[in-house]
Amino acid sequence: MVETPQPRIELYVRSLLPDGAHERQEAVIERLEEMDARGDVEGFSVIVWGKQLARDTAATRTDEGRYILNRVAEFQQWALSNNVSLDSFCQTHAAETEVSDEPKTAITLPVMGLAEYQDGELQHVAPCTKGDSVHTIMDRLKKLEAGLPSVVGTDAGSVRVV
Repeated sequence: MVETPQPRIELYVRSLLPDGAHERQEAVIERLEEMDARGDVEGFSVIVWGKQLARDTAATRTDEGRYILNRVAEFQQWALSNNVSLDSFCQTHAAETEVSDEPKTAITLPVMGLAEYQDGELQHVAPCTKGDSVHTIMDRLKKLEAGLPSVVGTDAGSVRVV
């Protein structure tokens, strides 16, 4: 029997938050540390980002800005391919800037987001929404601990696998 490799996790966390949100981030990081120690995941990284990123600004021309834009584009492509919504993950809107009268398109980044990769391929993004169900980061971590696959919306009897 061929053993399936464990996923690698990227956890995106927003900086400069009130204590309550920071405590939730800490709880997820601690859980990922436990999962890593048990071998439930191949490893994980934590990427810190801000509240939003406006397109066509100096920030998006930096390595970090391009990285975030590329990741968000990858997440959006995954959502389209899996017929899910990332509205609970990030939203695009017009943002005014102090240096220009023209509003810029900005992406509001989540307080916390999770990307799961298997053999370098994106398998899951949380939070995401399928129908009326929001699949949270904690939902996905529970499924990973149980060894369940990363397929969004696959039904196994009355159990929804996420």
